[in-house]
Amino acid sequence: MSKIIRIGTRDSELALWQANTVQDQLQALGYQTTLVPVKSTGDLVLDKPLYELGITGIFTKTLDIAMLNDTIDIAVHSMKDVPTALPKGIIEGAVLERANTQDILVHKGLDFLNHTGVIATGSLRRKAQWLHKYPTHNTVDLRGNVNTRMQKLNDNRWNGAIFAAAGLERIRLKPSQCIDLNWMVPAPAQGAMLVVVKENDSLCQEAVLHLNHKPSEICVHIERDFLRTLEGGCTAPIGALAISKHNEILFKGALFSLDGSKKVEVSKTISLENSKNIGITWAKEVLENGGRELMKEIKKELG
Repeated sequence: MSKIIRIGTRDSELALWQANTVQDQLQALGYQTTLVPVKSTGDLVLDKPLYELGITGIFTKTLDIAMLNDTIDIAVHSMKDVPTALPKGIIEGAVLERANTQDILVHKGLDFLNHTGVIATGSLRRKAQWLHKYPTHNTVDLRGNVNTRMQKLNDNRWNGAIFAAAGLERIRLKPSQCIDLNWMVPAPAQGAMLVVVKENDSLCQEAVLHLNHKPSEICVHIERDFLRTLEGGCTAPIGALAISKHNEILFKGALFSLDGSKKVEVSKTISLENSKNIGITWAKEVLENGGRELMKEIKKELG
């Protein structure tokens, strides 16, 4: 174990928390490690919505390049940011035990809910689901790391902003004025952390495999299969959540129009032993029930 494993990470507070978590677990197993923080394009360009940037894996690409250039050995990501197809030469090493999957609304009072209001979010998925439930509201784009977004909420006259609960909980930034959006279908793999490794690096593969949490891995793969089959990425309002419970998988998946007025969803339960590739099957069901036409509309609207 003389090799020092170089852990690549974005340099935001949340990303560093995630990388430090992986570092602590690896060092507890006897491995030597060092953190290598880098800035991603997604962190640097904050004046455009993600879908306008047109880059798949905008938060992960810089780390992919660093890994392929051999300046880092592994990289730690929020799994929901990772494209469903990894670059050639890079493979999944471990899915850590999943945290809270829910979205939450950080607000300045809830009187607005039954009237007009302005909600901030940089996510097409969150925007579409919010407008589906509250069609009289407006949404504004919100970008940046969680600290930046929280500050922007404080600095503007918006009624609230939507965050992933896991991110705020991990860095103890979750305020008292927030509510769980348990009706909102989360992003595929939300709340999960992924460690990627080089395909030809057997030492690092062996090291990070110790961190893998199998139930979490199974669930996020179902969700990501669902996403990939619907041709999602950052450019469509797609939510998916699989939960492993008593040898069964409970699943909910949904595709929305950009304005939230249309929705195609599935809600399923299946035995764990029959769950292989089931995300693909359920996505095809969505496509056959109006999802294909809806995806065409979305792509046309986004240009």
